[in-house]
Amino acid sequence: MAVAIGLRQGEALGLKWDAVDLDAGVLRVRAALQKIDGTYRSVESKTTKSRRTIDLPPVAVASLRRHKARQNEERLRAGAAWQDWGLVFTTGIGTPLDATNVGHYFHRIIKQADLPRIRFHDLRHTAASLLLAQGAHPRLVMEILGHSQTALTMNTYSHVMPTLHKEVAAEMEAILTAQC
Repeated sequence: MAVAIGLRQGEALGLKWDAVDLDAGVLRVRAALQKIDGTYRSVESKTTKSRRTIDLPPVAVASLRRHKARQNEERLRAGAAWQDWGLVFTTGIGTPLDATNVGHYFHRIIKQADLPRIRFHDLRHTAASLLLAQGAHPRLVMEILGHSQTALTMNTYSHVMPTLHKEVAAEMEAILTAQC
C-alpha cells in the first residue's frame, strides 16, 4: 500500500478491513495507528485532505485478497489467542504491528535483496514519483497522497520534473511539426 497508493506508514498500520472494499477496488483513509504512552490507538486523520477515498490498482486489490486469505488462516491457527482489532496488517495473533519493528523487517528485506538502504517512508515518495512520471495530474497525486495543497506535492517531488520537461518538449515538437 505504501508503493501502490502512497499510504503513510501509520495509515497503513491503522487501516481496517471495514475501510476496504475489494469488490469496488477502493479504500478509505480515515485514521492512523499511533502508539501513545505505550498503547496503540487509532487516531483520526489530522486534516480533511488526509481523510480520503482512493481507487486501488488491480494489482493492489489482488494482493489484498491474498493477504486477507493468509490472515484468515492465521486467525484459525491462533484460535482463542486471536485479538480482533479489525486491522488489515497485524501480527500473527491479530494485534497491531509496531512501526519500529516494521522498519527493521523492511530493512532486512532490502538488505537481502541487495538494494540500497531506504526508509519505509521512501516508498510513499516512490509512489508519488511513479504517478508523476506517468503523467498523472499533480492535483490527482495531491489527493491520493492526502496533501493539503498541490504546491506541497510539487515542492516535495520536483526532482521528477526534469524528465517530464523533456517529455513535454518532445510532445510539443511532435505537435508543431506534424503534417496536416
